[in-house]
Amino acid sequence: MPSGDVVAVVAALALGAVLGALGFSLVVGGHRASLLAELADRLARATDRDAVAAPIHYPDPRISRSLTSLAARIASVEAMAMTDPLTRLTNRQASLRTLTDEVARANRYERALSVVLIDIDHFKRVNDTHGHAVGDAVLRHVADVLTRAVRSTDTLGRYGGEEFIVVMPETDVDGGLASAENLRREVARAPFSENGITIDVTISVGLTGRVAKPSLDVDELLRRADTALYTAKAQGRDQVQPFREPDDDAGIIRATIDLGARRRAQDIGRAAFAASSRHLLAALSERQAWSGGASRLIADLAGDLATAVGLPEGDVDRVRTASLLHDLGKLAIPDEILDKPAPLTPREWRTIVEHPKIGQVVLEQAGAIRDAASIVLHHHEWFDGRGYPYGLAGAEIPLGSRIVAIADAYEAMISNRPYKAAISHAEALAELRREAGSQFDPALVNVFIDLYAKGVARGTPSRVGARSRRS
Repeated sequence: MPSGDVVAVVAALALGAVLGALGFSLVVGGHRASLLAELADRLARATDRDAVAAPIHYPDPRISRSLTSLAARIASVEAMAMTDPLTRLTNRQASLRTLTDEVARANRYERALSVVLIDIDHFKRVNDTHGHAVGDAVLRHVADVLTRAVRSTDTLGRYGGEEFIVVMPETDVDGGLASAENLRREVARAPFSENGITIDVTISVGLTGRVAKPSLDVDELLRRADTALYTAKAQGRDQVQPFREPDDDAGIIRATIDLGARRRAQDIGRAAFAASSRHLLAALSERQAWSGGASRLIADLAGDLATAVGLPEGDVDRVRTASLLHDLGKLAIPDEILDKPAPLTPREWRTIVEHPKIGQVVLEQAGAIRDAASIVLHHHEWFDGRGYPYGLAGAEIPLGSRIVAIADAYEAMISNRPYKAAISHAEALAELRREAGSQFDPALVNVFIDLYAKGVARGTPSRVGARSRRS
């Protein structure tokens, strides 16, 4: 065969081989491209770590390993996006996503659902005393205790700061209270101990659940749980409180102030923090005592009584400060109510009885004077439990509050009021004796009368106003 023909044959064979190989690769490559596209869609649709946990199978082992590695990386990144880096709990965004899903399910099938908000008590004190590193360790400690104690069906997450959230599906309020109380006990039983530092840790817990209306609402549930948590903290912390609707017919108004009033009070508190107690007292100097002004007489009486019962100097100062500011919350109450000479309507009375709670919110955010907050909150509680805002009784009422109550009552009786006539010093002491054991701590009344049997030397008015429940 001539050489030219040989070359032509070889060229034809080579061209056929190339075309055949190309055609085969196009068919196989198209199949692999389709498989790759399917795997890519699978990765793109993955929304949790389980969806991409299985190995990725592909004919080319190198590509298979790369896809499996990519899947694991996607799972890791998504886990990071859903996890609080300090406590390793579900973060706020992921917790709210879970809550939203559970609310939708509860609404669809009319099932029970409870939501719990948890706050570590006095956490700022831990940071201030031991530093933020210890504070972070305490947060991790509480997270670990809660993780061990929470039910497997519930979702625990970090809500922000020192707050946690628990979503409890298929759980009514009674069941939620039982579970929340168990969480509180477990934390109280497990003090933090690390590097020679031991701290007793407690939590306050607020809970709400399915309400009597067609559907649940995420924002409303969170608002109610937050209100219940605020109630738990206001009543002394280390307790569980369910949300309760305000009851206008109740003898004692036990519901917390509404959200708008609370926000306004927090604004006042931040302003007070910036101005400090000196400026706050200056702001009150032009007010009459019954309308929120600072009474030096009440402060002197309460300070002397606190000293007489043996309180340390720091506590005496705290009582004196609380006495000066005990009616601070009246700044948020209209003057026409405070100055009204006629009996108050039920709505006006409800406005009046909120002033200790408003004052507490202010003082909790007011720097050095925040320690007076609990005294201010409870200075209208009665020794027999018939006072407000929470109906505490006996030793449940902080000692400072019991002291301020006596000094406040005495000052009200010996000072002129728009709505009451005046009585003398002797008559005021006799009234304190009559109310000992009901309105006032009888032991403290005895000490007060012993101190001032012959009169009050510091600026006692010659004629004074009778005791009023409005003071």
